[in-house]
Amino acid sequence: MFKTWEELEESIKNCNRCKLWKTRRNIVFGTGNKNARLMFIGEGPGADEDRLGIPFVGRAGKLMDLAFETLGIDRSEVYIANIVKCRPPSNRNPENDEAMACLNYLRNQVILVKPEIIVLLGSVALKNILGKEYGITDSRGKWVEKKGIKYMPTWHPAALLRDETKKVDFIKDLKKVVELITSTKSENKDEKR
Repeated sequence: MFKTWEELEESIKNCNRCKLWKTRRNIVFGTGNKNARLMFIGEGPGADEDRLGIPFVGRAGKLMDLAFETLGIDRSEVYIANIVKCRPPSNRNPENDEAMACLNYLRNQVILVKPEIIVLLGSVALKNILGKEYGITDSRGKWVEKKGIKYMPTWHPAALLRDETKKVDFIKDLKKVVELITSTKSENKDEKR
């Protein structure tokens, strides 16, 4: 367990727990508000992310930004991370040993952020966070609560690039997230009065 963001990031920069470190240009640590109520978790960095060291800046990230804009989500107010911090070759899914090598880093990020809601982007994030028994097709759009955190599984934005019909579900799922965040904000304001 790392007590500070600096310790955690330094550890990831020096990580060689799996083979992905050999081909990375940059680690893709995470970005956004480190005290966010809302966190997004994807699977792993692509080429643009590896080049810049920032998650979701490529084509899928641009699509996510558009969805954020449509729904009034301020990217600077959420925290965004991935299951693995180094790019899998050819943008393939992270292999099980690669995900396992990185999951403690992600757990530390969740502990440090303390989000109320986590959006799981795609099957890789869903299975690594909630369990192998979950499937994205059956789980997307349905709330799951574990250890005081509400999870919303949905399509990974890259899936929307391959199948535009999934955009409607993606927006519906994120609307549920916005509705919950908005309702709990007003409840918190009422409690403070």
